Amino acid sequence: MPAHRLTRTLLFALVPLLLVGCGVNTIPTKDERAKAQWAEVQNQYQRRADLIPNLVETVRGYAAQERDVLVAVTQARASATQVKVDASTLTDPAAFQAYQAAQDNLSGVLGRLMVISERYPDLKSNQNFLALQSQLEGTENRIAISRRDYNEAVRDYNTEIRTFPGALWAGTVHRWAKPMQTFSAAPQAQTAPSVNFGPTAPAAPSVSMQPAAPPAALPAPAAAVPAR
Repeated sequence: MPAHRLTRTLLFALVPLLLVGCGVNTIPTKDERAKAQWAEVQNQYQRRADLIPNLVETVRGYAAQERDVLVAVTQARASATQVKVDASTLTDPAAFQAYQAAQDNLSGVLGRLMVISERYPDLKSNQNFLALQSQLEGTENRIAISRRDYNEAVRDYNTEIRTFPGALWAGTVHRWAKPMQTFSAAPQAQTAPSVNFGPTAPAAPSVSMQPAAPPAALPAPAAAVPAR
């Protein structure tokens, strides 16, 4: 085989190895990992949405008077499931925030639904409710874990496309690569909820903790006038 053909063959064989070694495939790999974690987040949110109708009906059977909360949960579920998302949502801040806001709103009203169960001992001991409550708690834990794993995958991907040599490939071969959005804690998660089922007690009168002022000194007795 002529030397130039041998050299060309070796170059063709080495080029793929050189490309792999320099990280040209790293961005697509991290992109796919982040999208897989995103799919898991959606899967867990869907699992929660599927539990809610049975949970609402069970609570309604024991606490129909809690109509406002039941309606709020049903409406929040409808809003959360109507937000359309796909892979493009990950790089669209407005769409991503709308999706997170809808899911966080549902989390908030679900918390209210679970709190009112404390008022109804029969509901708390109902086996169907206990099973649904357990499933919901497990799903909420899986949601938290899947969101954490997604955030980690996205941070890894975002770092890759912003640092060398990934930024070089993102600006040339992988121009489609854009920063992805991450989940953040909802504002209400920063404050512990206040729960009070009792009647509002009248405000207690304020009591000053300052030490009492000493009594005013009595005027000195007048000096006796000697008799004349």
